[in-house]
Amino acid sequence: VQLQASGGGLVHAGGSLRLSCQASGPFLSISPWAWYRQVTGRQRELVARASSDGRTDYADSAKGRFTISVDGAKNTVSLQMNNLKPEDTAVYYCHAFVVTSTLTQHWGRGTQVTVSS
Repeated sequence: VQLQASGGGLVHAGGSLRLSCQASGPFLSISPWAWYRQVTGRQRELVARASSDGRTDYADSAKGRFTISVDGAKNTVSLQMNNLKPEDTAVYYCHAFVVTSTLTQHWGRGTQVTVSS
């Protein structure tokens, strides 16, 4: 199973970006999906998570500004980020727990988000 992320870039403070991550390969189901971010020299941190039962969780820093959504038909998770701040600058990674014959976790290649002040 591979996770392919896209959608990062450079944006001014107050702007918006939408990240997407698509899973490919044979699997039975994915849950939960999540987005993490990491700044160089700091630990990777959870930004948002979405479960197959519809529950979502957000880091306090993301609440009210970011929205995670899953398109099961396309095996895709998205992260809509609005009102971006310079402190949102990081490499963003999608993550998924994947059910095949076992349960495994997978990371996508990171995508850089840079917010200028």
